[in-house]
Amino acid sequence: MRIAFADITPSRAVSAEIGVEIAEVVGSGHYLLGPQLDAFETEFAAFAGARHCVAVANGSDALRLALAAREIGPGDEVIVPALAFIGTWMAVSAVGATPVAVDVDETTQLISPSGVESAITARTVAVIGADLYGHPADHATLRVLADRHALWLLDDAAHAHGARLHDRPASSWADAATWSFHAATNIGALGDGGAVTTNDEQLARRLRRLRNLGSELRHEHVEVGVSSVLDEVQAAVLRVKLRHHDAVHARLGQLALQYRSGLATAGLELPHVASGAEPSWHRFVVRTPDRDGLRDHLAAEGIETVVLHPTPPHLQDAYGARAAEAMPHAERAAAETIALPMGPHLDDAATAAVVGAIARWRVPIAA
Repeated sequence: MRIAFADITPSRAVSAEIGVEIAEVVGSGHYLLGPQLDAFETEFAAFAGARHCVAVANGSDALRLALAAREIGPGDEVIVPALAFIGTWMAVSAVGATPVAVDVDETTQLISPSGVESAITARTVAVIGADLYGHPADHATLRVLADRHALWLLDDAAHAHGARLHDRPASSWADAATWSFHAATNIGALGDGGAVTTNDEQLARRLRRLRNLGSELRHEHVEVGVSSVLDEVQAAVLRVKLRHHDAVHARLGQLALQYRSGLATAGLELPHVASGAEPSWHRFVVRTPDRDGLRDHLAAEGIETVVLHPTPPHLQDAYGARAAEAMPHAERAAAETIALPMGPHLDDAATAAVVGAIARWRVPIAA
């Protein structure tokens, strides 16, 4: 039985709905900054528990433009998690600010609030709490720290569509949240997209201007901006995906429960779900010191796995591979974690097959 790590192809029913919506957009002759974008922004803002949503071309632009709209730049420090997609760090660098790494909690693999507090200096202006694999960072504690030190709190929620924390959308604890609609995310475009959600009306207004070459009125450019707009086709696609999100989210939760139950005695470190957190289960990531051995075993059984962050940003050449900035928990996680197949493409039999294959790992063959 061959089991793919993921399958981003929409179901037949969803594909049919998408086809209808795309045909309507094509026939409308309106392809940028139109009614589909307006509708999606309204709908996604409500989904994220925010007053405003500004959709852009991709998640990286969402991060970069959010920082720029806040006027974060040269001379500023932004605290970032040591274990993260490097795009989170690069957005900080792109606006001229300095990313300051904080090691992750050994158990959750999410940014450590105590580490954040220790890293705050006179130059610190913001903290980014990334929801790794769809598990909400401890935004409630980060909110307290941010308020105490007058810092801006940004949630990199690229993995966390539908995640909740203490009975509210996880992203709603932050001053703003950035989202990715990359095709591989839980609400994925047919390509790419991104957004910023916030309750800050002035921030949202400036974001709309920055994404449109610094313009609010045609031919009037009041500042230097970029061209980063979610087009009408992708907005229409994402509106369909958003309508189906609850079913996808529920299915991913079922799969996570099956994995957690079936692997309880497998000798692996399973994902930790913090008190009050409801993950989006974008990925199901387990840990073992013999990560490569497990991966080889599963590959031999036809099961595809992925190592998501094999080299943390502080060890990448882009950041000078600064060994002096050792982040032991992030480095250990990078060396020991493996993502199992996850997604609506899995049926119960496939999940059981993955569990069974792991159960056979290291089992001696009878003579």
